[in-house]
Amino acid sequence: MEQYITFAELNDFIFCPMSLYYHSMFKSRNTQTFQSIYQTAGKAAHKSVDQKRLTTRKEIIQSLEVYSEKYNLLGKIDTYDSKTKHLIERKRKINRIYDGYVFQLYAQYFSMIEMGYEVEKISFYSIKDHKFYIQVLPYENPIMLKKFENTIKEMHEFIPDKYQQTNLNKCKNCIYSPLCAGGISC
Repeated sequence: MEQYITFAELNDFIFCPMSLYYHSMFKSRNTQTFQSIYQTAGKAAHKSVDQKRLTTRKEIIQSLEVYSEKYNLLGKIDTYDSKTKHLIERKRKINRIYDGYVFQLYAQYFSMIEMGYEVEKISFYSIKDHKFYIQVLPYENPIMLKKFENTIKEMHEFIPDKYQQTNLNKCKNCIYSPLCAGGISC
């Protein structure tokens, strides 16, 4: 059986596969020693959802742990409105919708469906500017769905020693870049 993948790891892998390796190395350490200001701010923005304090409305499910057996994915949703059947992934500030964001939302969607929830609408919510970004459901975007499935396959087949980062701009924005061997892997 293949090891499960967390929703956050989908986004990390898209950014740089080596970041997963370094993230696992530092998992037990104080995050303040290596996280960027953006990651720290993002965690703070999620605090009300993680602690289920965003709302007291009964139809809003917050921070529910979910799992997809089909894709072997595990994680938490941010919010789901059972009345409108709307699944929402919250981000601190959205400037652009990256594939990794979409894959996280797809992972949540498939997990919710497998667990018996009805999901008719998926979107991102940008906390800082209070904007919703409605997304089409995975089956309505076959190209993105295929990219999602290929990414999961690539994650299971990934060999760190054979990886060469080709986008050095990613290295400039990577909190782990000082750890990479001269830009060879990151």
